Amino acid sequence: MRYYNWKTELLRISLPITAVAGVCEIYGLGIWPLFVTALLACAWLLRNLQHLSDWLYNGADKEPPEAMGMWGQVLDVIYDMQRDATQNTAKLQSMIDYLHSSFASMSDAVVMLDSLGNIEWCNDSAHDLLGLRKSDDTGRQLINLIRSPEFLRYFEGEHYQAPLEMSSPVNGNLSISVSLSFFGQRNRLLFARDVTRTQRLEQMRKDFVANVSHELRTPLTVINGYLETFSDHGGDNPRWDRAVSQMLQQSRRMHMLIQDLLLLSRLEALPKAGDDTVIRLRSLMGMIKEECELAAKGTRRVVIECDDTIGISGNANELRSAFSNLAVNAARYTSENDTITLRWYKDDDHAYFEVKDTGIGIEPQYIPRLTERFYRVDQSRSIDTGGTGLGLAIVKHVLIRHRAELRIRSVPDKGSVFSCVFPRSAAVPVSL
Repeated sequence: MRYYNWKTELLRISLPITAVAGVCEIYGLGIWPLFVTALLACAWLLRNLQHLSDWLYNGADKEPPEAMGMWGQVLDVIYDMQRDATQNTAKLQSMIDYLHSSFASMSDAVVMLDSLGNIEWCNDSAHDLLGLRKSDDTGRQLINLIRSPEFLRYFEGEHYQAPLEMSSPVNGNLSISVSLSFFGQRNRLLFARDVTRTQRLEQMRKDFVANVSHELRTPLTVINGYLETFSDHGGDNPRWDRAVSQMLQQSRRMHMLIQDLLLLSRLEALPKAGDDTVIRLRSLMGMIKEECELAAKGTRRVVIECDDTIGISGNANELRSAFSNLAVNAARYTSENDTITLRWYKDDDHAYFEVKDTGIGIEPQYIPRLTERFYRVDQSRSIDTGGTGLGLAIVKHVLIRHRAELRIRSVPDKGSVFSCVFPRSAAVPVSL
């Protein structure tokens, strides 16, 4: 296509006017012929402008009108741009329709929100789980339709790293997991999933473990009592004495396992620790040191580093159990002449209880799974040391109930650091 610029168009208009001006000068015709020629040139320009306006008004997707020079060029460029825009719009609409149809077929509720929190689109499942109606609620504020206080805090807090579990606004017998995320210009995408069955199965598992552990405790106590009696009154048969000793050892280990399972069940039953008291860490760490030395049979050096100006607010029994588990674990996985350090301190943001050792350490790939129930990095060593495999699971649940978390750092053959990280508010000033 030939390219026209303003000079070409200026020449197209000025040539007739210049020719008429020359004729008028030669024959003395005055200025009227020149005026009429200029008027015709303006009329031609206005005619092309009218064609452009009519074409744009009636739909630029139609073929452009015929025009000469720059006018034809402008019409062709606009037509090509409009055609490309129409194709791109069709592609985008096709993608949107595809996403809508995909979301519409999901059993999970999907809600698209604009930057102000207004509903732009939702699927049919949003009606079943959230009570939203696509035809009536589009354009309305979501927080005006879901009035649950916990959802309002979650929505307005904008901390969407973890999902929110709540009861369905339309059916209190349903439990849903709500996830939110930002996209685009602070638009939000909400997913809600029915987790009722998952929660019921989890509750059944907890109840089963608690009930079985409770039922086993009584017969195991009886068995353990008789075995202790037989052990105290050993006979002349060494094989019999060895068998009783082994049975007693395994019975005690089973008793410890049941006790830990019952403790875990109690920790899971209540979401928050009760009976908050201010605990002085120096005396507590002294008791834990004795337990640690007993587990290590006095062959480890146990050091206490404690900031005596601060205590901790929490459940004394639960925190002692968690801290003791960490210290005894350190004793079990260290060797003679290793050092175990119990440390309590704070910084500007948190308070920390740490158990540091110079033991065998842990490979990095095993660290994320350490708090799983019954998970052991070294199965044979754990059995030899008498552990139940539930210690770190208990620590994790105790810390969750105290709004804290467990952080683990370890280097193989150099040692490990287990840190209980508490919010700054848990550290309470105490007088010396």
